[in-house]
Amino acid sequence: MNIPGLDELTSTDAADGIDQHVVGAVIDHGGTLLLLKRPADDFRGGTWELPSGKVEPTDTDLYAALHREVTEETGLTISTITGYLGAFDYTSGSGKHTRQHTWTVTVANPAEVHLSEHDESAWVVTTDQHPVSAEVQQLIDAHLANPAG
Repeated sequence: MNIPGLDELTSTDAADGIDQHVVGAVIDHGGTLLLLKRPADDFRGGTWELPSGKVEPTDTDLYAALHREVTEETGLTISTITGYLGAFDYTSGSGKHTRQHTWTVTVANPAEVHLSEHDESAWVVTTDQHPVSAEVQQLIDAHLANPAG
């Protein structure tokens, strides 16, 4: 899979007037994908999502943010970034024009999920029992069409 350069992604985002960056990960372990359930009282509460989060000013780049967010939200450590799935835009709960960039990754010790911000986690083959947004479903479908990354 072609992985665009980080400079290319951030330059495009700047030209598009993006206010906030979010990074996300499709974590694939043996054909199952990790989903996290947002707390009911949170923005998009009760929905399932990929491990993801805001890029912070202290992050040196999007990859650093991706590693940090996966560890913060799941307790897992990324072993390898295997591909870039794409991006989608949305308006955040605070009204910011936000773009989420999502990569496929592998992790060390996938059985050791420790949640810090979500109510539940699930390793799934499909999202039938775990509703996700249309944007996240498109990313999952893209991954499943080319699971090798």
